[in-house]
Amino acid sequence: MSRICPLTGKAPLSGNKRSHSLRASRRVFNPNLQKCRVEIDGKIVTLRLSARARRTLAKQVR
Repeated sequence: MSRICPLTGKAPLSGNKRSHSLRASRRVFNPNLQKCRVEIDGKIVTLRLSARARRTLAKQVR
């Protein structure tokens, strides 16, 4: 499975891991993807959404 949110398009970012001595080694920042059941066109579908997308959807439902 890809680590991309289908709604927001958030994908992994790369950067540096910094030790106490500030040596740099590469690392990956993955989006916080969570399984969520969403109703699309009257059908319930399970999607892997980012936490931010889930919060936005929950706010719109209210």
